[in-house]
Amino acid sequence: MRPEWAPPPTSPAPVTAGDVSGERAQARLAASLRTLELTVRRRLDGLLQGNHLGLVPGPGTEPGEPRPYQPGDDVRRMDWAVTARTTEPHIRETIADRELETQLVVDLSPSLDFGTAACEKRDLVVAACAAVVHLTRGGGNRVGAVVATGARTERLPARGGETAARELLRRIAGTPPAPEGTRGDLPGALEALRRPPRRRGLVVVVSDFLGDVDWERALRALRARHDLLAVEVVDPRDEELPDVGTVVLADPETGHRREVTTTATLRRRFAAEAAAHRARVAAALRGAGAAHLVLRTDRDWVADVVRFAVARKRGWSGGATTGRVPTPAPGAATSPGASPDAGIELRSAASPGPFGRA
Repeated sequence: MRPEWAPPPTSPAPVTAGDVSGERAQARLAASLRTLELTVRRRLDGLLQGNHLGLVPGPGTEPGEPRPYQPGDDVRRMDWAVTARTTEPHIRETIADRELETQLVVDLSPSLDFGTAACEKRDLVVAACAAVVHLTRGGGNRVGAVVATGARTERLPARGGETAARELLRRIAGTPPAPEGTRGDLPGALEALRRPPRRRGLVVVVSDFLGDVDWERALRALRARHDLLAVEVVDPRDEELPDVGTVVLADPETGHRREVTTTATLRRRFAAEAAAHRARVAAALRGAGAAHLVLRTDRDWVADVVRFAVARKRGWSGGATTGRVPTPAPGAATSPGASPDAGIELRSAASPGPFGRA
């Protein structure tokens, strides 16, 4: 039975002979996203109000997009280069410094289409994106995304408003899975966000960070201009093997399969290697100056986001924001009313940035 706190399934349903138009699949996806939105709103509303302050008053100073001139516009903002190129008068919009632009880097490689607890990791990725969008989209802020499956990388421009936020989540959740055997390309997704350079803001990377730690350099380069938040999505089987005898293990990003017997020695070695890999990931994220939030498929993800955000908020106001908050043992589900000191890993030596003052 699916726990009450588990995110709704958002994986695109395959089109069948009786559902050629895909309308039913779209309706199911829309219903799941609506349920997810209601869950996030109910449990996260008002969490961070008042922390994002403007730098200067007025309409803003950073150049934005050009648009056609309309009667009443300030002629001092005329964009003469665009006017000459199009032979129509255009002005250059300006972006207020108090506006925050958030960019999501969403890893939907085949290793995310997996889950053995309350949900698939892909469902948790979409849920994490929904939480970030809700926590950062108010007050004229804008949210965009780079979605990478390994087979393709898609850029979704940053836009403001509730309608744009819903459309962004719909497009992320509706991204078709890559074929099995496709390697993820997290470094390419980070580079796609870095070039051309974007205005300063918040970058949120959502991934399981499995495989080689070859994304560290690109992440460090982003840190030069942006605040960073890394959301690591973890399933219990990423950390340990169950004692089930002989089993076939498959790597979804290479297509390799191997039949093994889960002896005590093998399970110990697997757990040790998994722990060492997660330690390398944590060290790389810490070295890049990224805040680190871990969400698990066997734990209340909203409670973890709340604890993370509250800890960041407390740190911005003078409390400690570094170190590791105690985490319950793997597989232990956390209820919505659990202790604030349980269920979150928080590693950051950076300024408040994500979910705090940008």
